[in-house]
Amino acid sequence: MSALKFRRNTLFGLVIGILATSSAFGQAGLAPTKGATAATQAANAQVLKSLPFSDRQDFENAQKGFIATPKTLTIRDAKGNVIWDMEAYKAFIGLDKPAPDTVNPSLWRNAQLGMLNGLFKVTDGIYQVRGYDLSNITFIKTKSGWIVFDPLISPETAKAAFDLVSEHLGKRPVHAVVYSHSHADHYGGVRGIVDEADVKSGKVKIIAPEGFTEHAVSENVIAGNAMGRRAVYMYGAVLPRNARGGVNGGLGMTTSSGSVGLILPTLDVTKTGQVVEIDGVKMVFQMTPGTEAPAEMNTWFPQFKALWMAENTTNTMHNVLTLRGALVRDPLKWASYIDETIDLYGKEVEVKFQSHHWPQWGRDGIITYFGKQRDIYKFTHDQSVRLMNMGYTGEEISEIIKLPASLENEWSTRGYYGTLRHNSRAVYQRYMGWYTGNPSDLNNLPPEMVAPRYVKAMGGEAEAIRKGRESFNESDYRWVAEMMKHVVFANPANQEAKNLLADALEQLGYQAESGPWRSVYLQGAFELRNGVPNVQAAASATPDTIRAMTPSMLFDYFAVRLNPEKVEGKKYAINAVFTDVGETHGLRVENSVLNHGPKAVAGADATITMSKTVLNEIQLGNITLDKAVADGSAKIEGNTAVVNDFIGSMDNFKFWFNIVTP
Repeated sequence: MSALKFRRNTLFGLVIGILATSSAFGQAGLAPTKGATAATQAANAQVLKSLPFSDRQDFENAQKGFIATPKTLTIRDAKGNVIWDMEAYKAFIGLDKPAPDTVNPSLWRNAQLGMLNGLFKVTDGIYQVRGYDLSNITFIKTKSGWIVFDPLISPETAKAAFDLVSEHLGKRPVHAVVYSHSHADHYGGVRGIVDEADVKSGKVKIIAPEGFTEHAVSENVIAGNAMGRRAVYMYGAVLPRNARGGVNGGLGMTTSSGSVGLILPTLDVTKTGQVVEIDGVKMVFQMTPGTEAPAEMNTWFPQFKALWMAENTTNTMHNVLTLRGALVRDPLKWASYIDETIDLYGKEVEVKFQSHHWPQWGRDGIITYFGKQRDIYKFTHDQSVRLMNMGYTGEEISEIIKLPASLENEWSTRGYYGTLRHNSRAVYQRYMGWYTGNPSDLNNLPPEMVAPRYVKAMGGEAEAIRKGRESFNESDYRWVAEMMKHVVFANPANQEAKNLLADALEQLGYQAESGPWRSVYLQGAFELRNGVPNVQAAASATPDTIRAMTPSMLFDYFAVRLNPEKVEGKKYAINAVFTDVGETHGLRVENSVLNHGPKAVAGADATITMSKTVLNEIQLGNITLDKAVADGSAKIEGNTAVVNDFIGSMDNFKFWFNIVTP
């Protein structure tokens, strides 16, 4: 019998694992980076002239209520591995330092604000620890303990934040944890602050919006390998932390690299206006599904006149479509929920705070801020659709669309994370899909097929590179990137072309205001010069995620791993019986497709019986199916050869696939 091996993928499991091992790359032997060209220096200097850098209100807000921070902020796991290191950024980012010519001054400003870390008082009874991860962790003081909102990515960073709170505000128990939404940087550190036994006993409540578990577990599992690889680009996982490398992630400095945990919710919030009271603190929830996350909610604290905005409003334009890949979000719905927030709580709010960045105080300013946050998504939607209906394609719309001055000159709507360019394309994609309507684009040649033809038309590789250098000297970096992409895809062994492409991407990265755009460009330049990293990626979901997967989620993933050539012409059925959860699932392979459902298939070729717990252990790699059968914890009845054939027909995805080369 073949050993059953599973490959599991989740975005944060991939990215943080790579971040944890990125030090293995070192910097010795790597191709050198280059400085900013005169054109890049001029472009960045123009940013200083065009934006209101004299406005220091954000710096006042980011420092308001400061209580304490450690002298050094380096957090390690139990094995001594560094999983969070603000010291790497402190070495070159300072509040009194002007932007280097290799960093967009606006992004540099955002990085400076992100360096303001530690424990802060938001208002009476509400405290935040910021700068301990990509996200913030928030502590709401109850009569005898804490309610914790969004406990970061890693248990190590969450525990360090809780320790800081306990040191300065006294030791108090956690009575409840609230997950604002279904992204891992808002629940992954939960085991650093609560014991699951206390949750199971009812001592600690875990509160989340309806649909949280499904989306927290399933997002990025189906397409996890591709999303995770692209997330390496989005977060610049292997880039050095310096003025020519990783500077800031837009929402925070970067992601921590501990092990993402998950304790399942004990209380679902299902409707706007639902009230939950924990130890004297009343929380009124506003459901906002399908905005920044498929399951998300804001929280109003009437006794504090304070409004928690989750990630629906931050101090940046957010993503309508994240660069790592995801389903396109609905900016129209997003805007409508922010408008609803104003209607519900705008008359009373005195402070708003959220899961990234710093708070804001004062009703009038908050309402103005909400209006601009609402309108950045409404404007992007409406004007993208207007231009779409005039016949423009997504690429053309992204080149044409411009913000009004009231949004362009507002710091909180600048494109540090999402950008107007890629968000407008996302709106087009949401309505129109990939096809531009031009027949030439209907069945166009993919890069590896079209590249040799382009190179031939340009007069060959040498001539194309010569023309590329001319364009580089003219500072036409976008065009250089377009030309050299074709040369590289025509001949990936042409290092001269790869180096020129890297040079162009590097300058585009130095000019980028968006943290993810900078990372994407610089990661591309890194791989063109040094090759695809050859290190082990932690390409598996964490144990908590594995245990939370339902059998249906698992079999959906099996279906996308099924290699159609290996099951060509085959037809068989397997029943999977899970003894501990009382479920039976029927798997049917036919037409090179795996279908499945929550009932047995009559006359199945084989039946596998085991507990879901045993299946979890197999997925985690702790045991094989062979071993489970041998020790009696799993049983196979019927045609064992069918089971082996099914297992052998599954693809294992290679994580380090090429992106900037074919």
